[in-house]
Amino acid sequence: MYLTHLGLTNFRNYTRLALEMTPGPILLRGDNAQGKTNLLEAVFFLATTRSAFARAERQIINWQSLEQDALPFARVEAQVRRGQATLRLDSTLLPDETGTIHKEMRLNGVRKRALDIVGQLNVVLFLPEDIELIVDAPAARRRYLDITLCQVDAGYCRALTQYNQVLAQRNALLKQLGEHRSGAGGQLDQLLFWDDRLAEYGALVIVTRRETIHQLDHLARERYRMLGGPHETLRLYYAPSVDPEHRPTPDFQRPLSLEEVMNAPAGPPAPQVAQAFVQLLRQARREEIGRGMTVMGPHRDDLHFLIDGVDMTLYGSRGQQRTTALALKLAEVDLMTRAVGEAPVLLLDDVMSELDAGRRERVMAVVDDVQQSILTTTDWHDYHDSFRARARLWQVTAGQVAVLNHDLLSADFESGLSG
Repeated sequence: MYLTHLGLTNFRNYTRLALEMTPGPILLRGDNAQGKTNLLEAVFFLATTRSAFARAERQIINWQSLEQDALPFARVEAQVRRGQATLRLDSTLLPDETGTIHKEMRLNGVRKRALDIVGQLNVVLFLPEDIELIVDAPAARRRYLDITLCQVDAGYCRALTQYNQVLAQRNALLKQLGEHRSGAGGQLDQLLFWDDRLAEYGALVIVTRRETIHQLDHLARERYRMLGGPHETLRLYYAPSVDPEHRPTPDFQRPLSLEEVMNAPAGPPAPQVAQAFVQLLRQARREEIGRGMTVMGPHRDDLHFLIDGVDMTLYGSRGQQRTTALALKLAEVDLMTRAVGEAPVLLLDDVMSELDAGRRERVMAVVDDVQQSILTTTDWHDYHDSFRARARLWQVTAGQVAVLNHDLLSADFESGLSG
């Protein structure tokens, strides 16, 4: 799987950009704030229909277009080679007269929903700030799981979308019940209906997350061993809000033994999870009406990273947390490759500057395993001469990309590559 063409219009600091691409590694060099990360964000946005950074999609649109154009917009388009097929993906952001952003997405020229676009192009994005995935609030880890799973499991993406829609409806009803307790018989009947729907879709989300984390646990453990040596053991622990096994919540204030993590039950099937979910909702009804919100479900799940039983979110050193985040991303590459039969496009943003020589070599081995990788750096010498010789070299300056020709590189230029 790889991109053969990428086009940007009014995306961040790119007003116009058209790039022809080939399999293999592509190395972008540029100073800070020139557009290297923006280009990676564009590929990620096209694959997932989400920005990796923007809190509001309006921020993606080039500010000059917003200020000067009568009809401002931003567009990302690409051709993707997948197996023997070539796909055309197109995503356009259009603000209306009220400033509300509308997203139009097309696959091979036909307008599609986001659900139909996600998964057509698989990507794994690694950023220096991905360490926050380990130390941040649970919402960041849930978002990571959702983005990863939606790229490889359309059924999960549909169930998650339906769950979120039902959750919004149910929360609105709970709020009404809390404000108008008298004469709420009909609304209580509605609540029973939404309970069943929430449990139905939520169970599918829970079971898929559980199975995926089980796979990631194995893959990340191997990748951590590769990156950090054989003396520490990384384990992933899924902490669902709804647990039909009624397991006590682990005390992460103390190290968990390897036996405790290894002996966690595989978990029941979706119908049994749904049945337990409904029962828990009934038991929590008084609390939920009082608070006007749903207090349990996949929107309250968490994922824990344990090294030798110690929770990295609470007690990990900066080095352990960084290695854990990198091991997780490399495991994600393995997971996607197994799921779809092709390696995803690997996007690495200034990763080498954060790694020692040994870890650099191990990451480069993963780069060699994918069909296409796009890597950014501020210094050409973050990469060996042998890698630069086989990579496509792009120079990024103020939203412009110059493709460098190896054959025309003079000895003087080579000696000054880090400038």
